[in-house]
Amino acid sequence: MVRISIIAAFAFALGAVALTPNDAGARDVGNGEGAQFTTGGCVADADCQEGCCAGGATDAQGNEVGICSGIGAEFQNGKTGCGFVDPNAQESIANAQKIVDKQGF
Repeated sequence: MVRISIIAAFAFALGAVALTPNDAGARDVGNGEGAQFTTGGCVADADCQEGCCAGGATDAQGNEVGICSGIGAEFQNGKTGCGFVDPNAQESIANAQKIVDKQGF
């Protein structure tokens, strides 16, 4: 019985982990050139190499942001599917630029 509780707690903890875009691709957020890799941030489908900007990710402030997703993985881990258009795109682009400035690339 204890084993089941431990497994259930572990599974719940994994589900509670927030999905966040990979900061390494911050320079490609919002440029619409289709250069962003899977797991990188996006404000629309046009940013992503596979043409899929999925919702369901969050930024450091807890706002919903897009994350480039592979086709077939757009609903995994709490993502809400392709076609996400960031309602706070300008803020997301500005935040990505700050990351770029900090990283130096």
